[in-house]
Amino acid sequence: MTTASTSLADKGTMNAALARPLAIARWLEIVAAFVVVIVLVGGITRLTESGLSITEWDVATGILPPLSDAAWQDEFAKYQATPEYRLEASIGGMTLAEFKFIYFWEWFHRLLARLVGMVYALPLVWFWVKGAIPAGYKGRLVGLLALGGLQGLFGWLMVQSGLVGDMTDVSHFRLSLHLLTALLLLACLVWTARDMRRTAREPNARPAPITGAAMVVALILFIQLLLGAWVAGLNAGHAAYDWPLMNGRLIPEFDFSSGFLWTLTHDPFVLHFLHRWWAWAAVGALIWQARRTRKADRTAAIALNAVFGIMIALGIATVLSGVSLWIAAAHQLVGALLVGATAWAMHAEGAARQSAQRAEHRPT
Repeated sequence: MTTASTSLADKGTMNAALARPLAIARWLEIVAAFVVVIVLVGGITRLTESGLSITEWDVATGILPPLSDAAWQDEFAKYQATPEYRLEASIGGMTLAEFKFIYFWEWFHRLLARLVGMVYALPLVWFWVKGAIPAGYKGRLVGLLALGGLQGLFGWLMVQSGLVGDMTDVSHFRLSLHLLTALLLLACLVWTARDMRRTAREPNARPAPITGAAMVVALILFIQLLLGAWVAGLNAGHAAYDWPLMNGRLIPEFDFSSGFLWTLTHDPFVLHFLHRWWAWAAVGALIWQARRTRKADRTAAIALNAVFGIMIALGIATVLSGVSLWIAAAHQLVGALLVGATAWAMHAEGAARQSAQRAEHRPT
């Protein structure tokens, strides 16, 4: 071996010795928990119609809420100029105290977004400087930071969509983009954390792949999450308060006079119907995923089964309660946990498949 190759080998050994995959896994799990919380608060923000209460995006000065009566009146005046207030909220009247309530939830949501960014970015810099990031993962960790920033941008574009023309709500398309990007970020955080824990046990382990079957499950779950986001954006949960019937009918009448595609993407009754029944396709897919995961990681399989069971129960309870704020918020919270549990189960399956294939090709 030449001197240069020996030096490179020594450098690689030194970098491996400095790597701290278990610490990085714990950090990513903390960030994932923050994302779950922000998804919950985002759901409450939507359910309380608070999302348009702050009409500007001030990265620095927006950290603090109004601190004087004059500042509160100024913020209230900005909200009163929005289509939501002029065409909807003003009809029943709104007091300053009521405005402060909706303002709090949007402000808290944005504060958490800033906090998540700091909780991710600052430790990332520290791990980078200390050389603690295992080989091959720097690009992925930077990509997760970029994905978080993109998710925040989608949030502001969502808010902007509700401040123009005669819009009294944000675009349900942009809302779904904002929410699904957050859930994708959550899944990637969980997946990378599991990779780090595996690396801590097996220093030479490669990142776990996603299997073809798991990709099918992911697609089915994505459709259900997309339908749920559209239901939230269009207030379609209020389309019916009975279950399993929908306004007394198993299959209600639908109006397709505006075109099939428009109805499929805009009609609250159609989307409510699709969301409540596509859920069972998702349940079947998740049961299949849990069964395939059971041998690789029994705990992950149990967690997945438990979470989707709670998710279904809360979805039915949301309908029967007339979209109770806290039941509906719990439904969205468990939806985020479901994404995390699914990512965990899929990772366990992929890692086990990879280990089995490596064992088959290992020389005897």
